[in-house]
Amino acid sequence: MDLYIYYRVASTHAPTLLTKIRGVQATLQARQQVAGALKRRPGEQDGLQTWMEIYQGIADTDAEGFTHALEQALAEAGALPLISGARHVEQFEDIAPCA
Repeated sequence: MDLYIYYRVASTHAPTLLTKIRGVQATLQARQQVAGALKRRPGEQDGLQTWMEIYQGIADTDAEGFTHALEQALAEAGALPLISGARHVEQFEDIAPCA
């Protein structure tokens, strides 16, 4: 399973949040052995940027554990107050080949 999480951040908070999210991803790599990627939509709108975190290859049997670890790492890093609005989480899974 893969997680795609997108949210908005004020451009003024972007440098601080970048450091915090990189720390969150390093924590998840160490604790969950899941590497994260961080992307940003080009440009901004009304002083806000759209960011996306991507976590791939999460075992279906450990999705709940990973989500809990992610929320804990975000809280520990103090990242959530820098995010404008909600974090939108989307789950995707691989399509099994036809037999």
